[in-house]
Amino acid sequence: MANKICVLGAGGWGTTLAVLLHKKGHQVRLWEVFPDYAGILKETRENVKFLPGIKIPEEILVTADFGEALEKAEIAVMAVPSFAVREVSRMIVRENSGKGSFLVCASKGLELLSNKRLSQVIQEEVGKANLAVLSGPSHAEEVSREIPTSVVVASRSSDFAEVIQKVFMTERFRVYTSSDLIGVELGGALKNIVAVAAGISDGLGYGDNTKAALLTRGIVEIRKLGVALGAELATFSGLSGMGDLIATCVSPYSRNRRLGEEIGKGKTLGQALAETEMVVEGVNTSRAADELSRRLNIEMPITGEIKRVLFGGKSPLQAVKDLMTRKAKSEKD
Repeated sequence: MANKICVLGAGGWGTTLAVLLHKKGHQVRLWEVFPDYAGILKETRENVKFLPGIKIPEEILVTADFGEALEKAEIAVMAVPSFAVREVSRMIVRENSGKGSFLVCASKGLELLSNKRLSQVIQEEVGKANLAVLSGPSHAEEVSREIPTSVVVASRSSDFAEVIQKVFMTERFRVYTSSDLIGVELGGALKNIVAVAAGISDGLGYGDNTKAALLTRGIVEIRKLGVALGAELATFSGLSGMGDLIATCVSPYSRNRRLGEEIGKGKTLGQALAETEMVVEGVNTSRAADELSRRLNIEMPITGEIKRVLFGGKSPLQAVKDLMTRKAKSEKD
């Protein structure tokens, strides 16, 4: 069954999802916040900044007019940076006041000032809505080229999760369902911090041993915080946990790993961020997660060191030394 779907956000991931949904037979509108760039997308039918080489079909309506994008949409897919989720949610309410909302959050991260999950932010602004979160190891560069990918869609409503599963699932894009909205969302957000650490390790010239340790101890931190916030432990062994962590920590497409690598080579955070137009979610997420861990009295040493390297001027080498020389403990702790 074809649906009328609005994809909010024309970055690499939003564009990829718009093309995927179009190929599935849905009627798709793609919203780009900047009118000038929306004009370029409409004229060239290619997202040269964020997804070069992938054709945007003529049938996908590209617009900077939010009302036009959302008009008659049965499903809205949120694919904007985490810092924009609250404002875009408010825009949905203004354009769609009094109507039922069917929302899919494909953004990953935590809101910086509130430290809240993005679905919480959306729910606060939109109110009662059928809400799902789409997460998992899914680099836009690969999904857009139809490289086999598996993800998970989570919702508190199993019926709605199954609806979204059917909307997105293709022969090359396999979608699983989950009822653990909290765990799926936190896995997708927190893995970016570990990816920055993995990149720093690469930049310092370290090897597989170091990265394996970071991934293994990193997922321990993610699990600890996730369970404390109400997630199910098993979720972090799945696609949105270990799966997304592996992809983000090893892939050349990972902007979080790439930023970490530049910092490991000696660049400052400002210098590394200046080299990309893409949002690197792990940067602000490290601050939010570190604050949450302190508030909940949960030990997250990798997260704390990454925050101090990014925002406290600490040298990566000193951070490594401090991590390696912590008090001896059991692996179970």
